[in-house]
Amino acid sequence: MKKTNPGSSSRDSDWPASEQYLYLTTRGRRSGEPREIEIWFTFHSGRFYVIAEHATSNWVENIKANGAVRVRVAGDDFAASARLLSQETEPELQHLISGLSIKKYGWGEGLIVEILPET
Repeated sequence: MKKTNPGSSSRDSDWPASEQYLYLTTRGRRSGEPREIEIWFTFHSGRFYVIAEHATSNWVENIKANGAVRVRVAGDDFAASARLLSQETEPELQHLISGLSIKKYGWGEGLIVEILPET
């Protein structure tokens, strides 16, 4: 696996937006073992956003316990930090990301998680 900084990639201007999925690895909140999921995402202002259909999904609970994650997208693999967006304090960002997801996938409802790649 190639470890890269997504901002330094020599990809075209559509990367990573042209990709359909990213692979998100969290640490199990009880086991500490890595847990990987394949998930739809959007990309905005250097950050990745994923949406959980269910706020009680295991991967969301893992992020609540430990926001340090790994991301793999289009062959690039990098460390990142993840956090849940607040509907109360970030309604504009919630609306923007939901709209981007609807445009890309036809769906954008749920709990939004922001993933910030480490530099």
